[in-house]
Amino acid sequence: MAELTREVLIVASPATIFPFLVDPEQHVRWMGTEAELDARVGGAHRVLVQGRHPSAGEFVEVVPDERVVFTFGWDEPGHPIPARSTQVEITLIPDGDKTLVRLVHSGLPDDAVSDHTSGWGHYLERLAAVVGGDDPGPDIAPAQG
Repeated sequence: MAELTREVLIVASPATIFPFLVDPEQHVRWMGTEAELDARVGGAHRVLVQGRHPSAGEFVEVVPDERVVFTFGWDEPGHPIPARSTQVEITLIPDGDKTLVRLVHSGLPDDAVSDHTSGWGHYLERLAAVVGGDDPGPDIAPAQG
């Protein structure tokens, strides 16, 4: 099993960023088209990514304005990363008037690290845009063709 780390520096306080991690209405502004988030230990963490890929897990730790930890996987039959099989930890580290958002995704199969590294990079960029007041548009899959 492997682990990946991605970081982004956002010009905002941890208190400004935190709701985007735990509030379903804020979450879908940067990731997912639907979200069911019950931000308490054992609460559901389900996001429909790109309008067609259901992720499923549960919150393991929630520390307001500091960090969230949740299990993660894909709720699709036969997927090599099944629901709740990996763990994502997002830590908000204050840095003056900015916040370093550090995401660590652990428990991934070795051959899934590249895809998830680029995916999380994409979503952290979208998070930075939304927190900064931009609208990156809906999280929908690119047209197949």
